[in-house]
Amino acid sequence: MFQTRRRTMLRHVAAAYLAASSFAAFAQAVYPSKPVRIIVPYPAGGTTDIIARIAANQLTERLKQSFIVENKAGASGAIGSQAVAQAAPDGYTLVMATASSHGINSALQKSLPYDAVKDFAPITVVANTPNIIIANPAVPVKNLQELIALAKKEPGRINFGSTSAGGSPHMSAELLKMMAGIDMTHVPYKGAAPMLTDLIGGQVQIGFDNLPSSIGFVKSGKVRALAVTTARRWPGAPDIPTVAESGVPGYEVSGWFGLLAPAGTPREILNKLQGTIAEAVKSPEVAKQLNDLGAEPVANKPEVFAQEIKDDVEKWRKVVKTTGVKLD
Repeated sequence: MFQTRRRTMLRHVAAAYLAASSFAAFAQAVYPSKPVRIIVPYPAGGTTDIIARIAANQLTERLKQSFIVENKAGASGAIGSQAVAQAAPDGYTLVMATASSHGINSALQKSLPYDAVKDFAPITVVANTPNIIIANPAVPVKNLQELIALAKKEPGRINFGSTSAGGSPHMSAELLKMMAGIDMTHVPYKGAAPMLTDLIGGQVQIGFDNLPSSIGFVKSGKVRALAVTTARRWPGAPDIPTVAESGVPGYEVSGWFGLLAPAGTPREILNKLQGTIAEAVKSPEVAKQLNDLGAEPVANKPEVFAQEIKDDVEKWRKVVKTTGVKLD
């Protein structure tokens, strides 16, 4: 009797396993069978939006289904990210996450409406990019050393704009203030476009931004590049020095832009999306498109991306604790 029950139980387990495997294979085979939304948790025109649209175009072309970018801005990326965390885990709602939305937010926002690690299924980092420190050409500084000297001479009088309170560019500025021993006044904006408009117009003197959304204005001479925040000079902009070589040794901040799905999304779907992005960024055309923007193609595996998010959360918690920065 016991052996009979055991064999019956094993048959049921095997049948359930085969059914699950068949469903996963079916999901992979037919996915995507309808349009997919990629939520950008920031306004249109910024770096996250630019990279999301490059990814969406490639996914649409290669998977023969529409991938539609939808901007859902607010709360430093938290509103759009929350919408994806609460979406059905079927691969039809994704988010273009950033170091801000899933690293810094976890450190700064005490009542964050999602868990950056537990509530999402990582797909891949599409690209990495530095942040950049830029100035209105009328400001009497030609490099970062001169900005630091001016800020020390006139503490608190220099205004700097960032793309959002608590975002990666803002935190880049706070880290610089701490490490260089200077004081500047923060003016937060809702996205790169309004910040750059005011910087060019002279309403703020200094700007902190992701490189891709600013590089065009640097090349046209509308703003002056002072430094990039990465440990090495950026290949796409080799004439711009780093913060570290500009008199602040040990300084380093870099940003990532990656696709996430809601937790529980089938691994087969995650793999299909990651593989498609990997194929895309290996193509000379897409690689050049990203490089020209100041972004470095990545397309890492889901498990590698998952560890990167965990490490980033821990890193920014330490920075926030050390600097004591709070949301404006």
